[in-house]
Amino acid sequence: MAGGGDEVTDFVRHASDYLQLRRSLGFKLELHGRVLPRFAEYLEAPGASTITTEHSRAWAGLPPDVPAISASQRLGVVRGFARYLRAFDPATEVPPLGILTSGSRRRPPHILTQDEVSCLLAAARDLMPALRAANYEALLGLLAVSGMRVGEALQLSRDDVDLVEGVITVRCGKFNRSRLIPLHRTATRALQNYAESRDQLCPRPRTQTFFVSHSGSRLYYGQVCRTFHELAVKTGVRSNAAWPRIHDLRHSFAVHTLLDLQRSGNDIHANVGTLSLYLGHVKPAGTYWYLTAVPELMELAVSRLERCFGDGR
Repeated sequence: MAGGGDEVTDFVRHASDYLQLRRSLGFKLELHGRVLPRFAEYLEAPGASTITTEHSRAWAGLPPDVPAISASQRLGVVRGFARYLRAFDPATEVPPLGILTSGSRRRPPHILTQDEVSCLLAAARDLMPALRAANYEALLGLLAVSGMRVGEALQLSRDDVDLVEGVITVRCGKFNRSRLIPLHRTATRALQNYAESRDQLCPRPRTQTFFVSHSGSRLYYGQVCRTFHELAVKTGVRSNAAWPRIHDLRHSFAVHTLLDLQRSGNDIHANVGTLSLYLGHVKPAGTYWYLTAVPELMELAVSRLERCFGDGR
């Protein structure tokens, strides 16, 4: 590789090294893998000697009718690569934030109440055929009480779910991190009931995943999201005012755990690290992103402040 201060021209090789390094740290980089080689080729075609902000902005906006969100995502990829390349070429310009906007905003998650979750599970029990009903009652219940990512739950094998000890092993989750998830005895019992029904209704499955479709194959993410939407509409959880997504079960778990800590008088900051490990986050900052401000949480926070500092009068 070029040393510090040397001219960098072999952008394709540097892009390959950058992707290899980050993937070795556990990042999958699917978007990066598609677009970064094209950016490197774009730079090499006219013989560019370094990355400039103008290069980056011009490439991200190609072709002229590219959607704003796609251009913003491409520029984000370039920004990370430019930071890396700056170690070899101090003249490299890192595109500043804000020069391209995605044109979209993060939709606030819908924090499901216990009543809403109960309605979804009751509706799942009415699905047909019987194994489909058992699948979605158990799957949605597990997501609600564990905060697992949907993909993690769908990838579970039978050996990953210890129904004796009540512990789930998540293998190679996000960033290739594995973790153990202890379950409450009621959740373990619900999964035991599901496993018994699954084995009776589908004695010869074509997969070893814990959750098995009524055709004997594994469940797929898109299929699960569509069924969640169907149940949300049927129960009225989905309305003009509320647009819950299945991933909101994870947000809801994080928020309700925080509420329970607040109500019991526990130190939030002392316990958020444990919650972060449980959720499979690399660091607590990822967990705080999930903690959407709901009215109940704000009321508890205000009451604690009043107890500490008085009512201000």
